[in-house]
Amino acid sequence: MIVYQFYAELEDYKPKIWRRFQVKGDITVAMLGYIVMTMYEMKASHLLSVEHEMPFLTPTGRQSKRMQLICRYDISSNTFDDAFDDIDSEDGTMTKLSTLNLEAPSRIVVWYDFGDNWRVLLTLEKKLDDMGLSPKELPRVLEGEGFGIVEDCGGIYGLADLAQAFKEKKGEEYEEYRSWLGVDDLDLARFDLGDMNFRLKKIPAIYAKAYEQDAYPSQRSIELIERKYKNL
Repeated sequence: MIVYQFYAELEDYKPKIWRRFQVKGDITVAMLGYIVMTMYEMKASHLLSVEHEMPFLTPTGRQSKRMQLICRYDISSNTFDDAFDDIDSEDGTMTKLSTLNLEAPSRIVVWYDFGDNWRVLLTLEKKLDDMGLSPKELPRVLEGEGFGIVEDCGGIYGLADLAQAFKEKKGEEYEEYRSWLGVDDLDLARFDLGDMNFRLKKIPAIYAKAYEQDAYPSQRSIELIERKYKNL
């Protein structure tokens, strides 16, 4: 079994929200997207695409720091519109990760919610062969920092404002966020490795049904996504 190890980082957000994780090589590009969505608290309520990038080569054949788009992958039939007509796109639900011929440091971008414009940059660190792992052990997160996104908050700048408001816990902005989210406290610096690995074994499959079968999550699935574990 080939295992891909990636380093993931939410683009342009400080402090960094990052993950180091492993997946099976035979998953689809779409499933990789669902795994990243799970790790970054994305709730499958917006459009999703996945882009494959590789470093440009200099005239001498060396890899530059610049990246070039190789292909964009469609995750659902309504993901793309006329704005992407000039970009080569394929069906991410039918494309296996192993067919991309990834070599470090190839990069994949998971792009979620084209309005708030969340982009998670994945860099392939290495491919591992025959690690002695059971397929049931993957996907798994090895380490990370930061909670993830908050849906519909306005992108990275809105997330920064929200984080600051909950840090100060006072003022009109805090009261607005508190009322909107229904919580008095929100620590965007926290990351629970055990909880995330538990979620990775369950939530990506829920998202696959939502995007690929237009299947609305059951109440049990919603409670799982919302961390209402006591009711499960």
